[in-house]
Amino acid sequence: MADKQLDDLFLDTLKDIYYAERQILKALPKMAKAASSEELRAGFEQHRAETEIHVERLEQVFELLGKAPRGKTCDAILGILDEGKEIMDDFKGTSALDAGLISAAQAVEHYEIARYGTLATWAKQLGHKEALDLFLTTLKEEEATDEKLTMLAKSSVNLQAA
Repeated sequence: MADKQLDDLFLDTLKDIYYAERQILKALPKMAKAASSEELRAGFEQHRAETEIHVERLEQVFELLGKAPRGKTCDAILGILDEGKEIMDDFKGTSALDAGLISAAQAVEHYEIARYGTLATWAKQLGHKEALDLFLTTLKEEEATDEKLTMLAKSSVNLQAA
């Protein structure tokens, strides 16, 4: 087996998050439809629009690297999204559904935050300045979404579920 380097791992992880973001695009409308809170529904719809931009940014990074945008199956995101589907099924019609949706969405956000943080660190190490800037922009947006979810959970959704 050929000796793999950080740039190989960087590309592999880029393919992973590209696949993940595309799966998230499919899941967000279902989560929005399931939400009973208008504020949560609107948040999921807004984040879907942001996720489309995240995919475009990842495509820019592939272009910067001279690679075709291609995903690699990400079992981690598939598992996280499956847990979200399970919550939607198991808690449908209950006062706890929105709290469960926020929990599932935050699991997704935390995965994305980990991936974008790692990719930003590696982009810096590898001298990919433009990619670094793109990753940092997306990372800030993912962190902001996570914070909005936390605030919504604490201010109303968890109280209604209790």
